[in-house]
Amino acid sequence: MNEITVGIIGLIVLLLLFTTGIELAFAMALVGFCGFAYLNGVSAAMNLLGRDVFDVITNYGYTVFPLFILMGQIGLNAGIAVRLYNAAHKFIGHIPGGLAMATVMGATGFKAICGSSAATSATFASVAIPEMDRYGYDRRLSTGIVATRS
Repeated sequence: MNEITVGIIGLIVLLLLFTTGIELAFAMALVGFCGFAYLNGVSAAMNLLGRDVFDVITNYGYTVFPLFILMGQIGLNAGIAVRLYNAAHKFIGHIPGGLAMATVMGATGFKAICGSSAATSATFASVAIPEMDRYGYDRRLSTGIVATRS
């Protein structure tokens, strides 16, 4: 089979895997690995897999995550997050979704300062979600806001 036929079969298999409920990343990795192994050999696919995992783990941009998570935990445990959300609730809590809007603005500003979307998500996941839970926001809304605005 040529590459186009393998690609079409891989796409069909990928769509079938999506309907089974398997996580999207695992389904895509499985189909990509099997397709690459079919076209180039199993040893080349294992080499590619190992190299990709190593490249992701050793990426310099991911070294900031533990420190940002630590900063978020310090802010949460020191009571800074509680005081900030109390102030935001006093200013715009009377507006429906006011704290959600404040979280969007805070995450956007934090992302502009630190420059990393993933680090912002990690920090705001530990700070904003518990506070929004405390004010009665739905967990899906609070996690969605943190995930999309970071």
